[in-house]
Amino acid sequence: MLKSVLAGTTALAIAGATLAYAAQPGPRHDRADRWRPSAADIAAFGDARIAALHAGLQLKPDQEKNWPAVESALRDLAKQRSERFAARASADKPKDPIERLARRATVMSERGAALKKVADAAAPLYQTLDEGQKHRFMILARLGHHRFAQWRHGGRDDWRQHRRGGPERGPQPQ
Repeated sequence: MLKSVLAGTTALAIAGATLAYAAQPGPRHDRADRWRPSAADIAAFGDARIAALHAGLQLKPDQEKNWPAVESALRDLAKQRSERFAARASADKPKDPIERLARRATVMSERGAALKKVADAAAPLYQTLDEGQKHRFMILARLGHHRFAQWRHGGRDDWRQHRRGGPERGPQPQ
């Protein structure tokens, strides 16, 4: 009898201590505490992604002639992103939803034009790639990144889906 009372008391003490420890607030992760990349950081990451794409494609000499146009378009896109980041950091937030909507429309139009330039420049190169290069292009250029995340995690849903509350575009083919 004494052993069972002692065992029960020990179990309650352990469970109580665990609950008390779990109830304590952990370190705060406010938005202000998080690292935010600078415009120079964004430019450096863009340059690194372009270099990784070029190295990963392992272009043949006849394909290499199409690379400079792609690289130029990608650099323009990265520069635009860096400039947009710097402008957003120094600008005041829009005060009304119409102004916010107008700014967003302008940004989307500019980004759309830059993406069209990338697509136009990449099309001749992409047509000359073999299947392995095309697959690496999709992964390294972060096109279809949702499917890459599923492939990388063995077919499981991307962690971002859970945070957002479900798949954005429905089930993706594997």
